[in-house]
Amino acid sequence: IRKMWIIVAIICAALAALLYKYVFRTSGPNPFDIDTREPLKPLVTQKKEKNKVLKQGFLASKVPEKLDAIVIGSGIGGLGVAVLLAKVGKRVLVLEQHDRAGGCCHTFTEKGFEFDVGIHYIGDLLEHKPFRCMLDQLTNGQLQWEPLDNPFDQVVLGPPGNRRTYPIYSGRNRFPDELKKLFPGEEAAIDEYMRLVKVWCSGHNIWFLGLLKLIPVPLAKFLVYTGLANRLSFFFRMASRSVTEVVNELTKNNDLRVIFSYIFGTYGNMPKDASFSMHSLMVCHYLTGAWYPIGGASEIAYHMIPIVEKAGGAVLVRAPVNRILFNDNKEAIGVSVMKGQEEVHVHAPMVISNAGIFNTYQQLLPKELQDMPAIQKQLGMMKNGAGGLSIFLGLTGTKEDLGLKADNYWIFTEHNMDELVETYLKGNREESAKSVPILFVASPSAKDPTWEERSPGTETRLVFALVSFANYEWFEEWKDDKVTNRGTDYKELKQIFCDSILEVVMSVFPKITRDKVEFIEAGTPITNTHYIGAPKGEIYGADHGTARFSAECNATVRPQTPLKNLYLTGQDVFVCGFAGALAGALTCGSVILNRNLHLDAIALAKKTKRVDTKKLK
Repeated sequence: IRKMWIIVAIICAALAALLYKYVFRTSGPNPFDIDTREPLKPLVTQKKEKNKVLKQGFLASKVPEKLDAIVIGSGIGGLGVAVLLAKVGKRVLVLEQHDRAGGCCHTFTEKGFEFDVGIHYIGDLLEHKPFRCMLDQLTNGQLQWEPLDNPFDQVVLGPPGNRRTYPIYSGRNRFPDELKKLFPGEEAAIDEYMRLVKVWCSGHNIWFLGLLKLIPVPLAKFLVYTGLANRLSFFFRMASRSVTEVVNELTKNNDLRVIFSYIFGTYGNMPKDASFSMHSLMVCHYLTGAWYPIGGASEIAYHMIPIVEKAGGAVLVRAPVNRILFNDNKEAIGVSVMKGQEEVHVHAPMVISNAGIFNTYQQLLPKELQDMPAIQKQLGMMKNGAGGLSIFLGLTGTKEDLGLKADNYWIFTEHNMDELVETYLKGNREESAKSVPILFVASPSAKDPTWEERSPGTETRLVFALVSFANYEWFEEWKDDKVTNRGTDYKELKQIFCDSILEVVMSVFPKITRDKVEFIEAGTPITNTHYIGAPKGEIYGADHGTARFSAECNATVRPQTPLKNLYLTGQDVFVCGFAGALAGALTCGSVILNRNLHLDAIALAKKTKRVDTKKLK
């Protein structure tokens, strides 16, 4: 027995040494080595000037020589890893199929109204915290953030005759304290909910999520198949428990169950299908507050692209990649870009895809590589996420006239969310369009303090962003039609959605009336496919159900693909949303540069805090 314990101790020591090596590895160059923040420059309000950066069209003559890497897709996952590489001197080419850079961070203008596509509010942006520090470095300190009001979310439940509104406050203490005021007698349930959330998303558990993607595959498999991954991480151990399962054990109060669950709309799974581990990440993300980018979402890409260019790289749009190029040894050596009817081949020793796991493996690989068992295993572990539905609303009036604040509304037709959403998604499309059970409502105009400065003379023209979900299959018959002319039936179906959703908005915001509506348009799942390349119209990448967060799935789907010199970045590598996609970029950069960039970001955050504190003194 003594010998057995000696052997166990030796194995544990060896395992600890290996884990230490990969957690603290620092052999590669560090993009966070120095603080690159610069004095804040004036906000650029002229669209023509911004478009010189955001809309640089692809030409073979614009491709830099001697590239170090090609990135497919200019969303935050793609731009993020491109900037990380650029900061250590790598020459990177980012290729975007749309006519402007940014992915879900881009904006567009219709009838004089500027609309955001995917950035509505971001959490965890307190000064000198690692996430904020990382964003400061990736934009050289030029991207500024405006805090939302507190409460930052309003949860609205029930029909007009029985409507209840619950404000959601940020603050690790204020959030639960305010809930206790709203739900007297439920103090124990609220305290236990907070305890579980904090345990699930503690730093140790989250770092282990990333660690499984950084360590060698054999070591990751050992941790998974011996059960050590689950033992070492509460996140993995409890990932199979659904939100509904956990919440229903805490309380019988139906409205409180909704408050515990409402934020599922930020990752796209019904509570009964969602992992409470993932859910906890989102709750924690907003505990310290919520912010919006000053100047609008396009500011993000606008301040990242120059860093790529300064290192000799480029970000080019209207550059649809139709396939990844490989040599006879199955090594990625570049990409093929469609320019009209011709292919333009661009070569680099490394290809990084931010196009998502399904586009990358099913659309961009040769058939013989798609069929590789290792590729098929990864695809078998993932499935497409829910299709997104967006309504873009342009209004006449000031934010004071219309009663708008710098906050968000989550509107539910009633408390039985699982049943309502399931019935909606399984229903006839015309009937479902008349009763959308969940709706996110926010006004970028009310959140951005520069709105009037950026749009002089339009102080009385505001925009609303309305977001929900819809089945891709409801719209699939029109997917191959010209995007600007998909026929009468398609327009009529969109109009049903617009009309029913507008009725909900007007009932919640009584100062908004039909005569105030200047512009309304719907973006469907096939709209998302066209503009952001989402294969099934999803806005959060691959599905975020319980299976996605098993230790095995997280160890298997990683930045390094089974094909040499081909990497994945973005939402599908880590988790969804702006912060999740950026974490995917950081993880991908860590693998490529052979150092733990997560720890580097933490170290720089501590350093800049000390420096800034001294300056204040």
